[in-house]
Amino acid sequence: MKSLMNIVEKFLGAFVGLLMAAMVVDVTWQVVTRFLLQEPSSYTEELARFLLVWIGLLGAAYAYRRKAHLGLDILSQKLEGLAKRKLDIFISIVCAIFASVIMIYGGSKLVLLTLELDQMSAALQVKVGYLYCVIPLSGFLIVMFSIDRIVNGDPEPEHLEFYE
Repeated sequence: MKSLMNIVEKFLGAFVGLLMAAMVVDVTWQVVTRFLLQEPSSYTEELARFLLVWIGLLGAAYAYRRKAHLGLDILSQKLEGLAKRKLDIFISIVCAIFASVIMIYGGSKLVLLTLELDQMSAALQVKVGYLYCVIPLSGFLIVMFSIDRIVNGDPEPEHLEFYE
């Protein structure tokens, strides 16, 4: 399972990077059409907003995996051995419960509701439910990463060398 999580992590990181590149291109096009061509593009602002939401939520799952998210580690730094491992397991369980209830369950209800109501985005004319799919997807990834952390412990230190 550890190697599968590493593959998922690498794919997720590449996908978030691709979304960021798409956002840079989109915003650059928005600036060009607005200031150089004097005819603003009608869809670029909405696309940038949706890309930012996807980057933020998928980036949160990626940061959770890499232990790059914000957190208070005052207590965990003072603990060692079994006590530290138990605290890490507890934190992972709480994160998995939150992601399951709020992101997967609540996000799925939101997706189904917006698809049922047939809500469309104003400029892109895309069903909003498809754009909201990132909420349960991100929640699912966080639950997967939490389970991996509970079963295998934290990722090995050399795996996290970029953030140290």
